[in-house]
Amino acid sequence: MTHKTPDVAGYRLAATVVLLRDAAHGPEVLMLERPHDRGSFAGNWVFPGGTVDPEDELPHDANAADPDSGDPEESAARRAAVREVREETALELRPDNLVPTARWTPPSSTPVRFRTWFYVAEAPAGELRLSAQEAVDAGWFTPAAALERHAAGILNLVPPTWVTLHRLIGHDSVLAVLTAARRAPLQQHHTRRVSTARGDVLLWEPDVAYLDDTLIDTAGARHRLELGTLPWVYTRSAG
Repeated sequence: MTHKTPDVAGYRLAATVVLLRDAAHGPEVLMLERPHDRGSFAGNWVFPGGTVDPEDELPHDANAADPDSGDPEESAARRAAVREVREETALELRPDNLVPTARWTPPSSTPVRFRTWFYVAEAPAGELRLSAQEAVDAGWFTPAAALERHAAGILNLVPPTWVTLHRLIGHDSVLAVLTAARRAPLQQHHTRRVSTARGDVLLWEPDVAYLDDTLIDTAGARHRLELGTLPWVYTRSAG
């Protein structure tokens, strides 16, 4: 069955921040456990972030550190990222320290769709104080350790978080992560979900099966995440 590129209409705009710090065993990321009884990500471990509010869509002229990217959507997402980190963790970020890395658009079948900008940033100094409304626990993890806990069924992760962690593996410092993020093009993820006999598979361009389900096992380009069993399997190749 052939499909057109997914329509991005009908989403809500959101932002999330991968906060990083250096540790003896490599960079660590801050992750929050959402409350189990409410919200779109109930019980999942996520990066700080949330929905863009109307206040975020207005320029903050008084803040000289608030860069104008020329893209109103990105500018609003950046302001939301700073605000959400403050509200959820009490940590204060400078807007110009955020490096955009990806924009995720979920499948059209998702009940509540958040088109989410992902940023990376070095964690600022300060005491971590969690908002009881937003998080029930928090921890600093190396990306590999977080994925290992997910594979063991200890941490619940959503696919964008999983893929982001996977891409962080191999960097030996926060500076290396930020340098690579500044040099790389923004990753666009318009997600399609396909059901197979082996379980659900998420597809992104230029996967050979992205526009045609019948090509799921055909040789060719791969950009997919297989969710059928733990550990999840991510494949990206030119074919």
